[in-house]
Amino acid sequence: MPSVAAENVVPKDTISVAQAKILSNNWEQRNPVEVDSLFEVEGSRKKTRSVWWSLKELNEYLTYAEAESSTLGYKMTGVRVYLGNYGKNGKPGKKNRNTMFIVPTGPKSTSKASSLNLFLPPSDGDIPAPPLNEGQGNSNGYPQ
Repeated sequence: MPSVAAENVVPKDTISVAQAKILSNNWEQRNPVEVDSLFEVEGSRKKTRSVWWSLKELNEYLTYAEAESSTLGYKMTGVRVYLGNYGKNGKPGKKNRNTMFIVPTGPKSTSKASSLNLFLPPSDGDIPAPPLNEGQGNSNGYPQ
């Protein structure tokens, strides 16, 4: 069982709330308005600024993605978040809306006896397992 001190260790690459606010404000100031204004967004002209998934959804997806990655012959070592847009043919309520989706990443599994392991560093490329989408979008900046 982890000690109380271990549970309170700040993970590597964690940023402060102040830095997150700066990043969010920078995105708002630097996101090209011309791109968003090209599309008629159903019900709103606001940009999607964030996407939310419940802890349960994330845990279920990570468990699924790790198992699916293994089935496909990969070792899942992380995830990548991509920005996307549903486009003009998006389903009702999502037409031309921005979105984000999560993709598992990791190297192709190789046998321990493989000589390739000596010469090639592992690659954390995208794994061809189904990504997680359908989070709840929001147009507000950080913090909510």
